[in-house]
Amino acid sequence: MNRPMKVAPVTFQVLRARLSGVVQEMQFSLFRTGFSTIIRESQDASCAFLDPTGRVVAQHVVLPLHIGAFPACTAAVLRDFGDDLCEGDAYLINHTYEGGSPHAPDFFVICPVFIDGELLGFAASMAHKGDIGGPVPGSCSASATEIYNEGLHMPAVRYQRDGETNRDIERIIAANSRTPEVVLGDTRGQLGSVRVGERRLQEIAEKHGLDELRNYFEDVLAVSEQRVRAALAEWPDMEVEAERFVDDDGIDLEHSFRLHVTVRKAGDRIEFDFTQSDDQTRGPANIRPPLLRAACAYVVISLLGPDTYVNSGLLDAMDITTRPGSVVDPHFPAAVNTYNPTVHAVVDAVFDAMSAIVPGRGRADGCASRSFVMSGGREPGTKKYVQYEIFGGGTGALKDRDGVSGSSVNHTNGKIAPVEIVESEYTARVKRLELIPDSGGAGRFRGGLGILREYEVVEPARFSLRSTRHKVAPLGVDGGHRGRIGRLTVNPGTPQERVLPSRYSDLPLKPGDTFRLETPGGGGYGNPLERDADAVVADVASGYVSEAAAREDYGVVVTRDAKGTVVLDRQATGKLRHERALDAPASDVGVPALAQEVIAE
Repeated sequence: MNRPMKVAPVTFQVLRARLSGVVQEMQFSLFRTGFSTIIRESQDASCAFLDPTGRVVAQHVVLPLHIGAFPACTAAVLRDFGDDLCEGDAYLINHTYEGGSPHAPDFFVICPVFIDGELLGFAASMAHKGDIGGPVPGSCSASATEIYNEGLHMPAVRYQRDGETNRDIERIIAANSRTPEVVLGDTRGQLGSVRVGERRLQEIAEKHGLDELRNYFEDVLAVSEQRVRAALAEWPDMEVEAERFVDDDGIDLEHSFRLHVTVRKAGDRIEFDFTQSDDQTRGPANIRPPLLRAACAYVVISLLGPDTYVNSGLLDAMDITTRPGSVVDPHFPAAVNTYNPTVHAVVDAVFDAMSAIVPGRGRADGCASRSFVMSGGREPGTKKYVQYEIFGGGTGALKDRDGVSGSSVNHTNGKIAPVEIVESEYTARVKRLELIPDSGGAGRFRGGLGILREYEVVEPARFSLRSTRHKVAPLGVDGGHRGRIGRLTVNPGTPQERVLPSRYSDLPLKPGDTFRLETPGGGGYGNPLERDADAVVADVASGYVSEAAAREDYGVVVTRDAKGTVVLDRQATGKLRHERALDAPASDVGVPALAQEVIAE
């Protein structure tokens, strides 16, 4: 039953727009003051407002997983400092188990906001740090077996008191980083962004009053939950299972591990049960429940549409069940630093299951996510640096459109750093950047293409890779083909050529070495023989699909006219598709349109 609103509808919408705008202002402040390309260019950061109990009431979505991480980290601040919160305080936390940081490089700065001496809520920011210590640059060792191998970990600590920074905290951070100036600069940028949020929230309270804002917080959380429940009530009740696999955990390279979900929809509630997922991994591939909850929320938000109110209220309509000691609920101190491939597998599995509950909303698997770290500056007189870059690839096709090429997918909403920025700030040179033909899975709608990015090393460096889908390909849907897998090759085409696994740490590189990252393409949707033949011709002309793949995968024959323009051979295509349709099981494909024309003739 819907509860009555405490705030007038017009005031409700005004406050919702103002708070969303302020969160965006906080984020822009953070992006523009960031020292690292991770924040300035890739925008691996988020900001939010939370109520006095630590529930998100406003978050402008950049990285969807943080809807689970912000409350978990704020809960740690309340647990450890709840009786001693003061105006002018700011707190810092990056501990995965003490709080809910996805992994230690993600620092959270949390500032309590007071109005006339009363706690109104919290302004918070999260941002990835390029290096916080540990055995390898970037603090994401692929061979870590516990979080002690993953760099500096801080429980909730007081970063500022009465607006004065605790320099001892900064000295500890600096002493544990290979690039202390960059890490401290980014952290201070976070602090500045939450102070912006604090001032703006106080200005809003001054205009609308403390009680009005508190009532709005209650209303917006309740409305969010009610909207989700109303949508769930319209979906059919059922129980569905799905699963996905991840290449490996970085240590046991011969075995993939499983993420399994059972979705139970009943009335206006939904349960995501992960108890059949594999045990926690030895390597750093585990994720904690706050991220699991956020991943499920991301799928629900995607299915509900852009009008969904993104806050902690929508989490109240969902139940998450885990098995302690599993890959999605590991025991301390299991390693977690390369968590993202696991979250992508969760998201793909949940989308797969939900496609049965919400028909027509399914999509093929995408490329997941990956990043590499390259560090240099060990030689006398050279500047130390940690180059951290994130990469997308192809998104999975939908029922009515092709996937997107060269894009981030799912919850990894960061940007790929421009070549000009990379070359101006670091020593490596980008030799190639291009889409990979035929990497998107064939289908009635084609998967997006992966990208190839090749670098030349200029000075001695140490290289690490955090990736996935180098063995387990993105799946297609409803007869769509799988996307092409990824690959990282060092010194390709030479006697020294070497292919790295999807997780690898601390490879030494020397001047003149090259490495080539090829990211996966997305899966296809629907039978490829049903794809519009003219769309295939356009793909061939654009270089997205080769002539051979057009014939083999789509049954489309192309030729070139006197000017070299790609044109469709309609007669040959109709015959080929007719032959393919006759060879295929009756349940797989009907007679394509061009084949019908040939039969009629």
